[in-house]
Amino acid sequence: MNTKLPLFILIVLAIFSCKNKIENKATDSTVNEDEHEIVHQKEHKHWTYEGETGPEHWIEIEKESDCDGKRQSPINIIDVNAIDEASLKPIDIHYSANVKIHEITNNGHSIQYNFEKGDFIILNDNEYRLKQIHFHEPSEHTINGIRYPLEMHLVHVSKDNKIVVLAIMAQEGESSEPFTFLEKFLPINTGTTKLIDTDFDLNQNLPKDMGYYTYSGSLTTPPCTQNVTWFVFKTPITISLDQVKQLQKLMPLNNYRDEQPINGRTIKQYTSR
Repeated sequence: MNTKLPLFILIVLAIFSCKNKIENKATDSTVNEDEHEIVHQKEHKHWTYEGETGPEHWIEIEKESDCDGKRQSPINIIDVNAIDEASLKPIDIHYSANVKIHEITNNGHSIQYNFEKGDFIILNDNEYRLKQIHFHEPSEHTINGIRYPLEMHLVHVSKDNKIVVLAIMAQEGESSEPFTFLEKFLPINTGTTKLIDTDFDLNQNLPKDMGYYTYSGSLTTPPCTQNVTWFVFKTPITISLDQVKQLQKLMPLNNYRDEQPINGRTIKQYTSR
């Protein structure tokens, strides 16, 4: 009995020792995983509009994106190079005065107004529903090398996820009542969303002259998807200098991508008659 008792004690001690080693190993593993996660988070960069995370580096940050594609947007549109296409017609726009802006969000890159279902356009017998509008200050597209103070994007999506964007330039001039209305919901902090559920007649923000340029391009922000049909209105709307300054205070500034190579694409134009 005297020889067996110490042996029993040694076995018990050995079991506890192994258990502690396993627990410590598990704890170390958890710590290492946590450290790895922290390092991973630190290493991951988010795209911006300047410096090492600016447009020139988007493809490095968003490796699965189309940001290095051959049909990228925005572009500089040269009027004399745009082809007059007889088959083009006015854009078939169906905007209602009773459609609501559901919410506003500041995603850090722009102020975005998300719309409830109701507004849409028809293109080649397909319906494209208006999803949201947002702003770039100054403009992303340039026309004959001119960069406007502001560009508004009206983003429409079809059931098969094809995208049509109407681009409206704004220049300094008379005050715009629609912009005054939109400004009253600002400012809004980065990363936050504000519910408003308010009627907004987008027809008031359309230019009087509905002539446009159209071409095949991409989203102007990552993932830079190349399934976008662009309609860039020739005639800008006007906003007052005070409104421009106010928007500069309330919205992200210089949130524009520089012009991209045309790479042989055809730019067509429709002139209103």
